[in-house]
Amino acid sequence: MPVNAPNIRLILGSSSIYRHELLSRLHLPFEVMVPNIDETAFPGEAPEATALRLARDKAAAVAAQSPGALVIGSDQVATLDGQQIGKSGNHENAMAQLRLMRGRRVIFHTALCLWDGRNTNSAPQVQTENVQTFVTFRDLPDHELDAYLRIEQPYDCAGSAKNEGLGIAILEKIESTDPTALTGLPLIALTGMLRNAGVAFFTSAGVSFFTP
Repeated sequence: MPVNAPNIRLILGSSSIYRHELLSRLHLPFEVMVPNIDETAFPGEAPEATALRLARDKAAAVAAQSPGALVIGSDQVATLDGQQIGKSGNHENAMAQLRLMRGRRVIFHTALCLWDGRNTNSAPQVQTENVQTFVTFRDLPDHELDAYLRIEQPYDCAGSAKNEGLGIAILEKIESTDPTALTGLPLIALTGMLRNAGVAFFTSAGVSFFTP
């Protein structure tokens, strides 16, 4: 049976302002908790496996502190030729990343986990999915890449480009089944998971259960 908003405690396990903004689009009342986990990839771990493991670990860490809640965890790993590309952290590293990726096709693995701990008498129901986004970067000269980085300073983003901002100007093509995946939270996949968990978005009259 569909469940109404007052009966749900929904938590976003993330410190990302981008994921917060995306989840807000669904008109769901939710809380935010920051998971404290080690996000280091395991030696030899496949990129999609890293993303899925970290998404699940984030959700599990928050769920452990919030019994009876629905918890969303998400993680993103960018890869080029099978090698992981993380957050640059500074201008020098970001320039090195963009030089490496210019004119190339990069795969972004955006993993999602919905951890349903509402039935405290049984094991949690856990749904996971990895959404791939293929991004082709424009072949731009160093001075343009340098100027972009100094304007937007996307050092907290995997791949050093914010597609929701000026970074869209250094991209040539984005291919994905979920247009919000690249920003960090695949809403098509998430709404499907929430429906599987019994969350109803609309009444028969067309009014969302979650409208404040």
